[in-house]
Amino acid sequence: MMDLTQMAWTNRPEQYRIDKDAVAITTAPHTDLWQNTYYHFVNDNAPMLQQTTDEAFFSFVVKTDFESSHHRFDQCGVIVYLDSRNWIKGSIEYENETFQHLGSVVTNEGYSDWATTEIDASIKTMWYRLSRREDDFCIENSTDGIHFKQMRICHLNRAQKTIRFGIYACSPEDSSFTARFTHMEMLPCQWKAHDSQQPDRKEQE
Repeated sequence: MMDLTQMAWTNRPEQYRIDKDAVAITTAPHTDLWQNTYYHFVNDNAPMLQQTTDEAFFSFVVKTDFESSHHRFDQCGVIVYLDSRNWIKGSIEYENETFQHLGSVVTNEGYSDWATTEIDASIKTMWYRLSRREDDFCIENSTDGIHFKQMRICHLNRAQKTIRFGIYACSPEDSSFTARFTHMEMLPCQWKAHDSQQPDRKEQE
């Protein structure tokens, strides 16, 4: 298990609890992370608890419990936050009583994109595995902590050496809920190197 005392806050929340093997974050209304694209606004006040590392190859695993999420866009999950203009996150965002969005956001140089799939609103726990291979990342999810499915492979321009990674929770609209994070581990990289198809690179004249 990870040593939670080695993790530090960005945008410390007013209400939280850190135990030996668990973190609980109670979100404040109107907290969010987004940069420009489509909505034309910048939000950068979501609370994040992160660890700093210069390890180029690793995997971070965490279980999230969001039983009390109930309002549109309530969310919690994993994050790599370098600065306000460069970060990635993976999470479930509540939508309504029927479905919610399992998805990820990648933000490079101040522009965010959002990729999602709809899942049933009855799901209230989710495991994530965030893996790093230098400046490339893979986000996976699992309902049992054993069998992980790929959500996103992406590149983070500014992830040159030292990065910060961890957990976050927020409520972009007029809402509040408590997210609980357990089973946090930092492992050898579980995202194996690609070893089949060779790059299609033309010889330079």
